[in-house]
Order: sequence, then structure tokens, then C-alpha cells
Amino acid sequence: MKAVITAAGIGTRMLPITKEIPKEMFPIIVYVNGHWTLRPTLQVIFETLFAIGVREFCFIVNRFKRVIENYFSPDEEFINLLKRKGKIIEAEDLKKFYEKIKASTIVYINQYEQLGFGHAVLLARSFVGSEPFIVHAGDDYIISPDNDHLKRLIEVFNEFKANATVLVERISDPRKYGVVNGQFVTDDIIEINTIIEKPREPPTNLAVVAVYIFNNKIFKALREVGFDESGEIPLSVAIDYLAKMEGGVYGVLLKEREKRIDVGSPEAYIQGLNLAYGEVIG
Repeated sequence: MKAVITAAGIGTRMLPITKEIPKEMFPIIVYVNGHWTLRPTLQVIFETLFAIGVREFCFIVNRFKRVIENYFSPDEEFINLLKRKGKIIEAEDLKKFYEKIKASTIVYINQYEQLGFGHAVLLARSFVGSEPFIVHAGDDYIISPDNDHLKRLIEVFNEFKANATVLVERISDPRKYGVVNGQFVTDDIIEINTIIEKPREPPTNLAVVAVYIFNNKIFKALREVGFDESGEIPLSVAIDYLAKMEGGVYGVLLKEREKRIDVGSPEAYIQGLNLAYGEVIG
């Protein structure tokens, strides 16, 4: 599958640091080759998708995020500099990252205005064509053994011949998220009837995690729902429309051992790091 990674938001909830550093480039801790290392969230998401076989990537960015394009451009001179300074492990880590970039096709699409998550997905239509594709928010990372969450998402999409599969998580207070409702097919798969964005009284405790698989019917849904009162095209409303008009929309629950790191706000970022690494660091 092709993957669309959205990274065009301004990151207003993470100001002032996001004035210069995209939130998608905030560091998370990764255990690789026997040692802990700090990597940008976007790199880890890219490598996670690469690990399951994705080789065609589309980054939705804006004109203020050239640092992303720069970071995903191999820099052999920097590797040589690290080697001269005796930073062999760091040089090898970076070399392996660059090898993945060279083995991939990466395109960048500029979201010229802040017109919503749905608009960002709509911009990728020419990239994905008629094929099913993954959408992954650049500020939402899932720690999952052997990337099992993505494999389950793909398996459910294929098994049920779905129009969309959505990653969902049980949380105590889902009012800040899109909340799904429907009928459980198995203990961890729900056929979604509706998605309600930031409900005052959530019908369930199942919150949408910004990792999805769609077929091209999502583009029709995005055009049909159009812009809302805030001037954005909301992806959750388009998925809700797809569930009601076409059906075939399924939610795949995160398992207890799988941890989510949300870089969207300071509170969520800190909480995600604590949940993921609290036992290790503590």
C-alpha cells in the first residue's frame, strides 16, 4: 500500500516551540539495535510503515515545514563527520535511515491553507489513484510489538472488503476526540455506524486514533461533506458519511500492550511518554 502522512498543521497547542520546530519532529525514545535513541516522531512513523512493506510515501506539509524535507534528504557528509568524531553507532543508525529513504519514493504536497485533516487527505488523491492507501497522522505514534496494530488494520480491511478501517482506543474521557459507535463483530473489531466529533456526551469510550486505511470512496465522501462552518473539511465527518451511505467501515481496537504517543498537545505528549516509558525510565 501507499501511505499518506499528514504533517501540515501549525501546532498552535504546542507554541511557542512549533513556531520553528514542527510538532511532528518532536523526539520520542526508541530502542534500536541494543540501545536507546531519540528520533523525530515522523522518522519513527516512516520506519514503522517501511517495516510493513510500504515504499511509496506522500507527506502533506506546508511551506513552513521545509525542515521535514531537509531531514528526509540523505546527507553523506554528516555521516562522515560523525565517523571522524568517533560516533560510529550514531553514524550507522543514520546510514540505515538513509538507506530506507533511498529505497522509497517520497513526494511532498503543500497544503497551502489550514483547511482541515480531510482537505489534506483530499490533496493526496492524485498520489494514491484508485488503490487502497494508509493515512497516518504525523503526530500520532503507536508503540506496538512487531507493528501488529498496522497488520491488524490491513487484515481487517482485506478480510471484510472494507471501505475503511480505523484504529480506535478505549479511553476514560473521549470528549476531545472523534468517538465511534456501532456493533462489535469480534472482541476487538467494531462495525462503525457513526463517528461523532468531540461529543459532549460520548455514546462509547472508543476514540479514533489518527491511523486509517481507505479505498477511493473516501474522496467522494470528502467532496460530499465539503467545508464546515470553521472553513475546514473534517475527515471524521467524511468517515461518518461513508459509514452511513456505503457501510463497510470498521474500527480495530488497540490492545492493552500497545501504547499511543500523541504529540498534539503538551498534556497528551507528556502523558503518552509516561505511559510508554514510565516503567523503563522509572
